[in-house]
Amino acid sequence: MAEKIRKKLEGWELKIFCIFSIVLLLGAGIAGSSWEQLGDWSTIQGLWTIVVSRDALITDYFELAGYGAAFINSMFVMTIGFVLLCIKRVKFTGLTMAAFFINMGYALWGKNPLNILPILFGTLLYARLHGVQLSNCIYTALFGTCLAPLVTELIFILPFGTVINMFFAVGVGLFIGYMLPAFSIHTATMHKGYNLFNVGFSAGVIAFVLVCVLKALGMESGSVLIWRSESPMWIVAGLYGYFILTFLYGLFLNEGNMMGLLKVCRHSGKSAADFVLLEGVGTTLMNMGLIGMVCSTYICLIGGDFSGPVVGAILTAFGFAAFGAHVRNYLPVLLGVFLSTLVNQFHATTPSMQLAAIFVVGLAPIAGKFGVIPGIIAGMLHSAIVTCTTEMYGGLNLYNNGFSAGWVAILMVPGLEGRKKRERNK
Repeated sequence: MAEKIRKKLEGWELKIFCIFSIVLLLGAGIAGSSWEQLGDWSTIQGLWTIVVSRDALITDYFELAGYGAAFINSMFVMTIGFVLLCIKRVKFTGLTMAAFFINMGYALWGKNPLNILPILFGTLLYARLHGVQLSNCIYTALFGTCLAPLVTELIFILPFGTVINMFFAVGVGLFIGYMLPAFSIHTATMHKGYNLFNVGFSAGVIAFVLVCVLKALGMESGSVLIWRSESPMWIVAGLYGYFILTFLYGLFLNEGNMMGLLKVCRHSGKSAADFVLLEGVGTTLMNMGLIGMVCSTYICLIGGDFSGPVVGAILTAFGFAAFGAHVRNYLPVLLGVFLSTLVNQFHATTPSMQLAAIFVVGLAPIAGKFGVIPGIIAGMLHSAIVTCTTEMYGGLNLYNNGFSAGWVAILMVPGLEGRKKRERNK
């Protein structure tokens, strides 16, 4: 019986998992809305609040619009990406999981179905004008929606009427989507694949330039802090349940064999380490479940908040466990962030440090390639840099940790590679 089910799922394993995740978001949205709220349309009002509000870092949709609206918003954003990939018949791999879950996570604090569309269409325009298959740059488009808050912000800060402001905002979104495919290829050579959040780095550069132009014209945007300091038991239990089910699903697909996890941990994680292509779907899903539980456990141990941004960060790390991250290369950089809070002015429960601890997963390849000590140092450097970079672009690049991770990799990798080369020569 089990073998028949596995045969029927063959080639559809990840699509079925993504559909299940979308349905689960709908369920979470309903659970997050009381019957009274459903009766007086509060969830729909919350969705409207998300669409018409500023999205600069850090805007927690749990606090801004409520749990129900935040999860429903995430469902819509993830569905757009899923439908787009299915229409283009893109093969579902580890990179697909990373793209899906980073969008699912950030739809809890920065992305909505409207502010991501101009960037997606901008990349479509790039593909058409350059004669490139959209499937070749569709992932850049999905990751590039990290600059969606910039699209929203222009509607608020431009000095024209609302309609004209919207026109300019859409134009800038198209420009961003058009620029990112080529530019992100260039920035990848700078950190040599040791920053898993490459588009976060390239988008940070673009955001910095655009914000400088706006400041020169007398228009400034500032970061905010809207944060829900709560850890509802139903969200914590729901996350653990989801990650356990993911692990068990992978174990089922692997016919009960867990040895593949050891093979995954042998990879450095350096981009592009697509675990679906390297070790198979079952092993990848088990690894994703483990990373999700590690992140959730860390937040529980430090007494952190399961706010929208933290839940979104955990889902992002969960997705990148299919594309470079595993327990062996993540724990050293995570430890580095935690140790930094013992000596710097921030506490482990400071919002920025909670996010840095989860998003430092982007630097996991440094620990995977060069060892535990360099990994710890990378984590400590990341925790310092990430607190300074947000102001560079007014909080309008959602992947601020990806931008910071890029600078850490650019700083550390040349020296580490030189040291490794000398050791080989000896």
